[in-house]
Amino acid sequence: MGRLSPLGSKRALTTTIQKILVANRGEIARRIMRTCRKMGIATVAVYSEADADMPFVAEADEAILLGPAPSTESYLRIDKILEAAALTNSDAIHPGYGFLAENAAFAEACGDAGVIFIGPTPDAIRSMGSKREAKALVEKAGVPVIPGYDGSSQDPKVLAKEAIKVGFPVLLKASAGGGGKGMKLVREEAGLPDAIASAAREGQSSFGDGTLLVEKYIDDPRHVEIQILGDSHGNLIHLNERECSIQRRHQKIIEETPSTALDTALRNEMGEAAVLCGKTIGYQNAGTVEFILAPDRSFYFLEVNTRLQVEHPVTEHVTGLDLVEEQILIAQGEALRISQEAVRFEGAAIEVRLYAEDPAAGFLPQSGKVVDWDLPPAEGLRVDSGVEAGSEVSIHYDPMLAKIITSGENRPVALQRMRRALRSLSVQGVTTNREFLLRVLDHPAFIAGEIDTHFIDRHLQDELGEGPAESDEQRAAIAAALAQQQQRDRERVLVPSVPSGWRNNYHTPQSVEFAVGDHEVRVDYRHLGDDRFSVWTGEDERGVRVASWEPPELTLEEGTHRWRARISFDGDRTYVHTPDFSIGLRRMPRFPDKSQAIPAGACIAPMPGKVVELRVAEGDTVQAGQVLLIMEAMKMEHSVTAPQDGTVSQVTVGAGDQVDADALLIVVADA
Repeated sequence: MGRLSPLGSKRALTTTIQKILVANRGEIARRIMRTCRKMGIATVAVYSEADADMPFVAEADEAILLGPAPSTESYLRIDKILEAAALTNSDAIHPGYGFLAENAAFAEACGDAGVIFIGPTPDAIRSMGSKREAKALVEKAGVPVIPGYDGSSQDPKVLAKEAIKVGFPVLLKASAGGGGKGMKLVREEAGLPDAIASAAREGQSSFGDGTLLVEKYIDDPRHVEIQILGDSHGNLIHLNERECSIQRRHQKIIEETPSTALDTALRNEMGEAAVLCGKTIGYQNAGTVEFILAPDRSFYFLEVNTRLQVEHPVTEHVTGLDLVEEQILIAQGEALRISQEAVRFEGAAIEVRLYAEDPAAGFLPQSGKVVDWDLPPAEGLRVDSGVEAGSEVSIHYDPMLAKIITSGENRPVALQRMRRALRSLSVQGVTTNREFLLRVLDHPAFIAGEIDTHFIDRHLQDELGEGPAESDEQRAAIAAALAQQQQRDRERVLVPSVPSGWRNNYHTPQSVEFAVGDHEVRVDYRHLGDDRFSVWTGEDERGVRVASWEPPELTLEEGTHRWRARISFDGDRTYVHTPDFSIGLRRMPRFPDKSQAIPAGACIAPMPGKVVELRVAEGDTVQAGQVLLIMEAMKMEHSVTAPQDGTVSQVTVGAGDQVDADALLIVVADA
């Protein structure tokens, strides 16, 4: 291990960390490395084969390959990570958040190997690692908890009986879980068997532990959490709250501080409860105490996340603290540099999580290449990104691409800056939740601060499948067609004086057809010379001039209106981004291959993944909506259902098979 240099201190004998191995990936690793660079600390990245070309690997001072893509063979291998620390002479390991961040055995193994673990003690992690045990521990200390069942029996019949006793609705939760994984809401008895099996399966897959607990589900709750900091000298403070109520699949997507639900009295009460939780387990380093806030302003302990949280930047903006720096100083043995009375709480901040996912398909995770990534800097804007143009979004890991954070002197300013940032962001090649995030931010109820964990279901469920407006699709198609024409002109080497698209019959316009979602848009245009065109997207003709084409920026003029678009090409796909819309178009072939047609009644894979359960065989009679198989990708399960009543005529996969997106799985013939 590296040599640790003693520092003279009146508070305590400390050690100086010279090199940190970051046992994580993506935006998490990049964010930690940024603070390390600021502090003059060298960094080591560890990575899987799938992540070899990701930005976090290139940014580290050194990097060690752990193994194949599956996290069980790479990022979850304690032995390989410790070998990497020894090989690189690292003093400390920062686990980030996720993977081994809340693994007591890992923290213990670091200590045994003589490496500083930048996080809480193994005992603290262990005491909060089980939601069941954590609930009992804090309840004994006097912290309010939600009624439920946390007994040792995991017999599905016992769990079902206890759920009925608690009363519907109930929440099934993986005891070792977090981030919405292994969590199922059940509103009636008939849904219990499948929910219990699925929650246990997800818990086992994601955390290696399928133990479940049952909790009374509180309708219309808000999710409010308190950031805490503790050191090895007995000091423990809180840094006030974060509101995390905007969620999908029980996972946060928008967080902010301060919460619009808290006044000073309630803020102090919840802060004191969080500190009590921390002191009960002798907490050291950064952690988060999560609460459910009921409509009557009563609050209940939910869990303690014994790690840094994804949403920690909003706290950094209003307190002025760098929480990763505080973590490192605490791990070095330093006492807290700030008292509870000195904690600053000024302004407002909001964070959105940008995911590669399709809201219209139930927020189904997406994978693929990021063709374009561009977000211009702006006042009050911070971006913690794990990708850049050319990065591959893998099926093996969480699909979060970046955290986007804005701040200002108050909530309206922070929100306006966030809207501007999201509208400016060009992220192309994979479907994301960018447009959906904008719908949330623009909703009157969100602007008024009237939110709870059901916000999406209540206000936006009917809009999940909404695509771009027809007028925007037409503008995007025109921009794509003219950008392609301009690019061909630049690349043409034969007869350069003749414009592209020249033909004997001058009056016949050029045509191009694009697929936009599940329909097509046709553009006809005639080049009039001097970069002027007559353009048709139907019956109406319009005059358009290409004012400039400086890839990737295209500027068009229609009459007195000049507008710009950012254009990205990738094979037969063209992506058009403006502050008003961001649309991907696929150029249709002139002579389609009919052999590629999808048979009637086909079920195709919605994403790359693994078939974990096959429920039918050829010859079975099925009904529309019946679950035929279950797939798993990016740590989430997805059910593939029958598109119609009929008979299963073809099954092309089996349990355990790995399949690509759009692969044919099952065909259901008409009854």
